[in-house]
Amino acid sequence: MLDLRNKRITVMGLGVHGGGLGVTRFLLEQGAHVIVTDLRSAEILQPSLEALAGLPVEFVLGEHRDQDFERVDMVIRNPGVPRESRYLQLARAAGVAIEMEMTLFFRLCPAPIIGITGTKGKTTTTTLTGAMLREVYPDTVVAGNLRVSALEQLPRITAKTPVVLELSSWQLEGLGEAGLSPEYACVTNLSPDHLDRYGSMADYGLAKQQIFLYQSPDDVVVLPKHDLIVNTWANDAPGRVIWFDGNEGWPMGQLQGQHNALNIAAAAALAQAYGVPDAAIRKAIEHFAGVEHRMELVREINGVRLINDTAATTPTAAAAALNSMTSPVILIAGGADKKLAWTPLVEAIQQSAQLKRLIILDGTGSPALSAALGTEQERYQSFEQAIRAAFAEAEAGDTVLLSPGAASFGMFRNEFHRGEEFRRIVGLLTEA
Repeated sequence: MLDLRNKRITVMGLGVHGGGLGVTRFLLEQGAHVIVTDLRSAEILQPSLEALAGLPVEFVLGEHRDQDFERVDMVIRNPGVPRESRYLQLARAAGVAIEMEMTLFFRLCPAPIIGITGTKGKTTTTTLTGAMLREVYPDTVVAGNLRVSALEQLPRITAKTPVVLELSSWQLEGLGEAGLSPEYACVTNLSPDHLDRYGSMADYGLAKQQIFLYQSPDDVVVLPKHDLIVNTWANDAPGRVIWFDGNEGWPMGQLQGQHNALNIAAAAALAQAYGVPDAAIRKAIEHFAGVEHRMELVREINGVRLINDTAATTPTAAAAALNSMTSPVILIAGGADKKLAWTPLVEAIQQSAQLKRLIILDGTGSPALSAALGTEQERYQSFEQAIRAAFAEAEAGDTVLLSPGAASFGMFRNEFHRGEEFRRIVGLLTEA
């Protein structure tokens, strides 16, 4: 274990997803003096602050102070904090160690780590991989970019405990800087995303590549044969490359769509590499009910299915959801601009034989969606009105699909808040 006793450590970014909670509690348990600093107000951070109530934390909210980066022993940056932050530059200039929760976890974890990243499908693939491993290893830990703190799982992890982590590009930035990659790695795919943070697709892809660049020759990376960008990365992989293409013949269970066939194939390849028997893999697939906020069936009313796919925050993800539909669909899309072209979703809308109506939510990215479609459509400023309009349009056998293809900021705190509001409003709908 790292000796953190009596060390002054700044946690930069408490966040509203709970991302800073786990690392803060862990540092306190190790005997560190913890300063939590966040540019947001106490009002916005209230749920996170309540979770730390009564603990000896020094809070600096609504601002950052230079001294908390120059006169401390360590800075832990939230993944959402850009590497170029002036305050991180101050810490580097002062010789202060900069870590992230995930770099600390990788340094301290006694077990082999399975890491999964990608633009789409990483949560489903991570959760399903965990389910496959639990058929053989019931104590399997699943954490990471799932609003589950990896550090807080350390006390129950032994050298024989499988650990499955979803890793975002932002988390991988920190791992790459530290020269750390998991023993088992998987990239599900790569398509445009987060271009408001990364200068180009090349920079975004480079962040994803950190998941395998520091592997050893005995390690494994699982890559998609169908992805023309990612499959070129195989030449840079230090370890063994395993390919998947979604045609391996695994059952689909309760999942649907080609994108989920790929998620299943990726998870199965990881599980096989870890030594899980095929029979256990098939059993896990058959019992897997999916992941919340991802093609999640919220309710069926009068024969109308209402599905929450709020985690589809890119046009490519929304297009995959629409293309997977086998019944008439009313699609609710639109939201905040992420500097991504709407082309994949526009093409799916124009080519879909199932789409009955498109309902567009208001947001900074929505005018571009209307423009790309070549039609000026009403944009709903009220989420509830949009849902009720979609439901009113639907008939028995239809599906109302929330798959925005955009971020949620402006109307919601984040995509999960959007999904929770969808559930709440759908719960208010009444049967005829």
